[in-house]
Amino acid sequence: MRGMIHYQRNEFAAANSAFEKAIVQDPKDLQATQMRGVTLYRMGQPAAAIPLLERANTPIASENADGTYVLAVCYLDVHRYDDARRIFAQQYKLPADSAASYLFMGRMLLRRNYPVESEKMTRKALELEPKLPLAHLLLGQLALSRSQAAEAVVEFEAERKINPMDGEVYERLGDSYLRALRYEDAQQALNCALLLEPNSTAPYILLGQVLLKRDDALTALNYLLRAERMDSNNHLTHLLLGQAYRALGRKEDATREYKSAESIQNSVENPK
Repeated sequence: MRGMIHYQRNEFAAANSAFEKAIVQDPKDLQATQMRGVTLYRMGQPAAAIPLLERANTPIASENADGTYVLAVCYLDVHRYDDARRIFAQQYKLPADSAASYLFMGRMLLRRNYPVESEKMTRKALELEPKLPLAHLLLGQLALSRSQAAEAVVEFEAERKINPMDGEVYERLGDSYLRALRYEDAQQALNCALLLEPNSTAPYILLGQVLLKRDDALTALNYLLRAERMDSNNHLTHLLLGQAYRALGRKEDATREYKSAESIQNSVENPK
């Protein structure tokens, strides 16, 4: 109990000490064993956490899925990717060597900021199942993160053929076309995204950018105002609104939007 109290207060050194004493008193206390492993992970010691989490995982995994997830993440952090894939596959009820399990690993590796390893896992998934949905989407995201717009376009176009009803695919494709200076293609893709995801602000913002590039500030303004009504705290929306108003000769409105964008950005960078 003392260990749990310290853990909930983010006092990890004290929590680790308490869990260690609990294990000495009762080596069969699997909850204390697992929580010490989780605590060590939170202290930045994944290698030390793994033996404890492994010992507790199978008997009480159904009672505490968090420990299973942390064990998989520890495997990631010490580059034991096959072990991580096995744990994630078990948790999500996937065959361990399936294309889906490799794609899942690709996503998790990207989330943990291992882009090279993420791409390897995703390409392995496509080797096993060439028409696997979402694999090309992930590869396109990786290409965008490297500012490789042309490569991203290829991947998102491949995903569109496999997965034509996913609005995110058209949003990402539109973004890639925009970066590749293919404005007409970008506008068409983003219009498709809007039809599939009318409550997402990103396609409206991207369409505003595209239309500004195409010197259609009035139409851009309509899309950006819609995005602003949906989310008034996006600094990029206000910045683009400022550009649209300036292009239309509405200087006071442009100044107001630039100030709003600056205020939002400052509040993000310097939170109270």
